[in-house]
Amino acid sequence: MATKTEMERRTNGTRVSGATARRRQSNEKPGARAAGRKSGVAELVRALNEDLAGEFGAIVQYITYAAKVTGPYRPELRDFFLKEVPDEQGHAQFLANKIVALGGEPTTVPRAVPPAGSNREMLAAVLEAERQAKHDYTKRARQAEAFGDKGLQVMLENIVADETGHFEETERMLREWPD
Repeated sequence: MATKTEMERRTNGTRVSGATARRRQSNEKPGARAAGRKSGVAELVRALNEDLAGEFGAIVQYITYAAKVTGPYRPELRDFFLKEVPDEQGHAQFLANKIVALGGEPTTVPRAVPPAGSNREMLAAVLEAERQAKHDYTKRARQAEAFGDKGLQVMLENIVADETGHFEETERMLREWPD
């Protein structure tokens, strides 16, 4: 078996590493991998900022809807909405930290909150937001895997699990909600 030194290639009388020799054999331009990684980081940061805007929007949505609920289920619905805020805040903090770690600037603009007049409309809007979050985070976990960031992938998969729980709870509430 060849040692690392034996694996080095000679090109025009100059010793080069195995990685350089492989790059030359594949006609890859110097810096191509770094440029590809840089564009991959930029795309990941952009996508994570979309997710961060979604988390900010969810916080606004839950707080606003908690204030607006009416009727005999007001206490339960208010508590349901408000208990989701810390989860979404934790997701937002994680995303902001990761964006900065990747060299990006976290967004400060939340995703728009859909207007809702009735308790049923509020729950339906929350259900749709959770469905979107599950979809987005599943996609982001795949991006993190392709990017090679296993820690980010696992954290995003954990967020998918959280959002799935939120989705399922809201869906069960809506099943027999009176019109």
